[in-house]
Amino acid sequence: KEKMKWSLNKFVEKRRIRQEDADAALARVSTTTSYEQAGKGADFAIEAAPEKMELKKIIFAKLDQATPPTAILASNTSTLSITEMGKATKRPDKVAGMHFFNPPHQMALVEVIKGDDTSQETVTALAELAKKLGKTPVIVRKDVRGFIVNRVLGAAFNEAFWAYHRKEATMQGIDASVKYTGGFPMGWFELADFVGLDIAYEVGN
Repeated sequence: KEKMKWSLNKFVEKRRIRQEDADAALARVSTTTSYEQAGKGADFAIEAAPEKMELKKIIFAKLDQATPPTAILASNTSTLSITEMGKATKRPDKVAGMHFFNPPHQMALVEVIKGDDTSQETVTALAELAKKLGKTPVIVRKDVRGFIVNRVLGAAFNEAFWAYHRKEATMQGIDASVKYTGGFPMGWFELADFVGLDIAYEVGN
């Protein structure tokens, strides 16, 4: 909650929201470490644990028990199989991906990922939820590793990393070319650092 408070205060400092709006937003957030308490009466739950499939499957199995059978269960995974996560539940038709991009309070794009068993109703509901949150949803119709954005990003990362490894350019040079010529908000090395090298490593394996 302290991180949320810090983030909201940044918006206040930049005059993008009022202090009373920040306070009201924070007041709507409650926290718990209990699956039962969090899941009781929930219509929707989203998992945002590290990119480790076994951990995610444990979480989905617990969410499956703690939430009403009508609840949609989503994962914020950037690469892992939605189909496999769905198999850890008794409702694979209600399991989907809802991948937000960093920083989520600023990035508009959300990937809505359909697993092999995900119903179209679930996909539509998540796309509508993304729109209500002010986001732009893109539907990923095939559950492939990396989905859309990270499959493309992975290829760009690999080329940048090999160019550096072959001593064709410096990290700073590669990042500068991406930012100032390519028009991207961050260079590839800067982005990898922002995402987290541990996550980039997990995703790349």
